[in-house]
Amino acid sequence: MAIITLTTDFGMKAHFVGAVKGALLSEIPNVTIVDISHNIAPFSVLEAAYVIQNAFDSFPKGTIHVIGVDSELNQENKHIAMALNGHFFICANNGILSMICTEITPDHIVEINIHDKVVGSFPVLDVFVKVAAHIARGGTLEVIGKTIKEIKPITNLMPFVSSDHSQLIGNVIFIDRYDNVITNIKKRFFESIQKGRRFEILARNHKFKKIYTQYSEIVDFSIPLKNRNDEGRGLVVFNSSDFLEIAMYKSNKATVGGASTLMGLDMMDSVTVQFFED
Repeated sequence: MAIITLTTDFGMKAHFVGAVKGALLSEIPNVTIVDISHNIAPFSVLEAAYVIQNAFDSFPKGTIHVIGVDSELNQENKHIAMALNGHFFICANNGILSMICTEITPDHIVEINIHDKVVGSFPVLDVFVKVAAHIARGGTLEVIGKTIKEIKPITNLMPFVSSDHSQLIGNVIFIDRYDNVITNIKKRFFESIQKGRRFEILARNHKFKKIYTQYSEIVDFSIPLKNRNDEGRGLVVFNSSDFLEIAMYKSNKATVGGASTLMGLDMMDSVTVQFFED
């Protein structure tokens, strides 16, 4: 039985998600459809890239991932299908898959060329569903597109490292529902530059000298609960996906606030790590 995931910026108010699911069920009656997210910020390729990179590998091999973000077809935004590590991806060639491809080499990429056989102006519904159904039935990528070797990258995807390795500069690539700020600095890369040195993390006018292993590590549990004042304290962790994250303990935008709003950090803002020799 085919599994198809959906990641879009459609939201749930309009009919778009329901229409795509209905079309998939019409094409493949026994398909299992899984929503990864429909709350990607409109046209945010970077958010979509982060979400799909950290979700796809939890699914069984053979899963087909349909990504409907910034998917309107034009001469600078072609449609592609990719086979990678036993999974299939269908989306626009706008950088969404470049984050995955920095860590895993694709097995095959095609530029989809069936548009002349499809009528409509809603590419996820009109084109991506047809391609997903073709793959689910065992069809090969060559039938629905021409092979290409490279995909469009996302600008500033990788952190910058100074020539003397004393400074690492990353960017905010995702802000979660807790208002926590995720950067493009991964733990393995951080440690390869750090090499055991002391460091200071700078985010606007906020400084951090420690990276916690979990959010609650900031709490001193020896202090009676009524005397603690930990909610809303800033901290840095490597999150469950091993990305450097700036957070507020038990953050809530409605009460104590969150890292993004209280620290003034937005998408693509820089976060600097300064390393010190002992």
